[in-house]
Amino acid sequence: MIDGDGKDFDDLLCAMKDAAAALRDGEVPFMLAGGIASWARGGPPTEHDVDLMIKPDDVDRAAGVLEQAGFRIERPPEEWLIKAFDDKGCMVDLIFRPVHTPVDDEMLGRADELEVQAVSMRVMSADDILATKLLALTEHSCDFESVLEVARALREQIHWAEVRERTQESAFAKAFFVLVEELGVVQGTGGAEAA
Repeated sequence: MIDGDGKDFDDLLCAMKDAAAALRDGEVPFMLAGGIASWARGGPPTEHDVDLMIKPDDVDRAAGVLEQAGFRIERPPEEWLIKAFDDKGCMVDLIFRPVHTPVDDEMLGRADELEVQAVSMRVMSADDILATKLLALTEHSCDFESVLEVARALREQIHWAEVRERTQESAFAKAFFVLVEELGVVQGTGGAEAA
């Protein structure tokens, strides 16, 4: 499978493994997030990049560890992530301040230790994957496609009432819950568990 930037999914997995191994060996706490975390939990393959979450206090150390492992580091103007590129051009986003959700010991503690492509690593909880995707929706970026993919693929792993409560301030999340209830992904009883 080739993504929109011409990167093969296998190349993204190699970048993930290399970055995860470097952070692990450098003793930088992290967890796999985003599309590859969803894939690791049974969702569809991602088409974009690798997302790893780290605590804000670990940003410089994580960048140094990845640079020593051969990644090229970029610090974009956004103040919530840095980017690392491997020698094939695959991008790894090191996210330390996602929208309305601090990356802290509590969030890392909700992650499960899973084996992903023969590398043991923390993988973001299904609740956190969905909540972070919902909270990132805005007027300028309101595409429910990837959020619906996660909801359908991981619905039995998601604590729907908890995610609804955590995202209740977002009008986009409210619209999403109406949508998944109308589509039959979850029962329409104000946050019931998956159907």
